[in-house]
Amino acid sequence: MRGTRRPVGRSVSGSGFFWPISSSRSMPGPYIIRRLWAKCLHLTEVYHFHDMIDMLVECGYEKGTTLFGYGYDFRQSNRIDKALDDLRVKLESAYKASGGKKVNIISHSMGGLLLRCFISLYNDVFAKYVNKWICIACPFQGAPGCINDSLLTGLQFVYGFESFFFVSRWTMHQLLIECPSIYEMLPNPDFNWKQQPVIQVWRKPSEDNEAVELDVYDSTQCISLFEEALRDNELTYNGKSIALPFNFSIFKWAADTRQILDNAQLPSSVGFYNIYGTSFDTPYDVCYGSETSPITDLSEICHTMVSDTSSLYNLCILMLFQSLIVEISEFLMVGSQPQYTYVDGDGTVPAESAKADGFAAVARVAVKSAHRELLKDKRVFQLLKQWLGVNENSQHSMSSSKVMDVSIEPIPTQLSTRHLL
Repeated sequence: MRGTRRPVGRSVSGSGFFWPISSSRSMPGPYIIRRLWAKCLHLTEVYHFHDMIDMLVECGYEKGTTLFGYGYDFRQSNRIDKALDDLRVKLESAYKASGGKKVNIISHSMGGLLLRCFISLYNDVFAKYVNKWICIACPFQGAPGCINDSLLTGLQFVYGFESFFFVSRWTMHQLLIECPSIYEMLPNPDFNWKQQPVIQVWRKPSEDNEAVELDVYDSTQCISLFEEALRDNELTYNGKSIALPFNFSIFKWAADTRQILDNAQLPSSVGFYNIYGTSFDTPYDVCYGSETSPITDLSEICHTMVSDTSSLYNLCILMLFQSLIVEISEFLMVGSQPQYTYVDGDGTVPAESAKADGFAAVARVAVKSAHRELLKDKRVFQLLKQWLGVNENSQHSMSSSKVMDVSIEPIPTQLSTRHLL
């Protein structure tokens, strides 16, 4: 993908491996947030919101009438003007469509950060149109292990056989390095973590030096590591090399976003509910290299997860031997994978971060489920129906119930049901 860097770091644009996604304005119902990429096959890993939408419909919500979808570009900053302005219009239109009834919002993951920015910048508007906000798996204080590693080695959504039909980890890395939203999910350096998340690097100062050192970078020091490790990062597009170093303009923008997030005050008229995942090993600290296989040059970190399994030839071979995919992948990666220290969470967001919303919550509930699986978890559905006051197969008039907007993420998104779910 080739991106256009904006000096202020607020927005990125590009063309490449992303299929076009129609604007939610042309799709009155929640289709826009039903799956991660609109033209993708029905893979469980990317077909995010299908089950929740079906559950809400069974409870009496009507697509395009009391159940709406709000889709937005997950690459952009959570406080970019277009996203917030469009959300404001969506809230107002749902409010009017329901005859002046306030909206209930359900958000997932990064969608919660977009809403928090909206609250901070448009507090009066949020108070006017929103009744309840149900937040699921939001990285309020960041996602240390996943985001730190994403900036250095990339991000992988799908594993196993299906991964060969999806965006590769390294291609995703070259995209994320220019995404303001990723920088905005770096661990909050001002948050009082039980233990400060760190990045560790086993280093050999030089080829001639036999000594091995363990360098440790906390959230206030890791910027120097990102700068050095990404100094020679580049991608090739149409035969041309494009430099993609650590983007300081975007980082500065993200630091200002963190202040906006920290300053958010929930209106007293809005009920806030927080659901977060637990019981899954969640990356926290990450270590590159080892005492027996140290890193000489920090730029080596960015290539620790690159393997030669993406060619058409290799793909054909792997299709014939599906049972060997995991073993082959592990063989190709042996000795090069980063090592993680894990904490309790949903596998992506630490529980410590997800429950640190700082609001006067009506309820905060831990659910034993993984990050994306929370969107189809039966316990989560029970909580939603309880808090929304609805039941499956309910035939009651939606005019007497509430509208909702679902801020579910296509990697972030917002959905709306009788208020905007």
